[in-house]
Amino acid sequence: MVDAFLGRIKDPPSVSPGNSEAIPVDTGFRAIMFTDLKDSTLMTTLYGDAKALHLLHVHNALTRNSLNAYRGREVKHTGDGIMASFALVPDALECAIAIQKAFAAYNQDHPETPLYLRIGLSAGEPIEEHGDLFGKAVQLAARLCALAEPARILIDQLVLDQWTGKQLRLSDLGAVTLKGFDHPIRLYEVQGT
Repeated sequence: MVDAFLGRIKDPPSVSPGNSEAIPVDTGFRAIMFTDLKDSTLMTTLYGDAKALHLLHVHNALTRNSLNAYRGREVKHTGDGIMASFALVPDALECAIAIQKAFAAYNQDHPETPLYLRIGLSAGEPIEEHGDLFGKAVQLAARLCALAEPARILIDQLVLDQWTGKQLRLSDLGAVTLKGFDHPIRLYEVQGT
């Protein structure tokens, strides 16, 4: 009777990393990405307000182009970075790698005004409220971003465990105790981006 009234409810489309046509069902589990533009305040001192704003627009465009290509959702702009979420960890990690490659290409073409980005990735089940995300996975991604060296990507063990793509070149940073966390967390730096 219900099927006759509602019709058959279709299964969600299958997805593969990088396929921007099919949108995965949001299960609550998400990969969280934070980016941070190195020396954004210093850019204003070095180049003036207008040029610094232009460079921030370059940052936004490079980052958002990759977010769009890998089905990332921009949660918020942080002033000199972006917080984003992904339904699939492989999309998030491939996006982070694509972002760093885009910045490297930009820097090669614009050596007079290089831009370096830190990226932190974590995963979990954050709480969503009014379009923003909160919780341990969000806090961890922010801590990883702050800890990352410029032009680098830091990930935690859960992101690595969820990775299904090609072999990654990683540096194992060991278990690190981060501010606000009661136990050490195993961290990795993605190499060759």
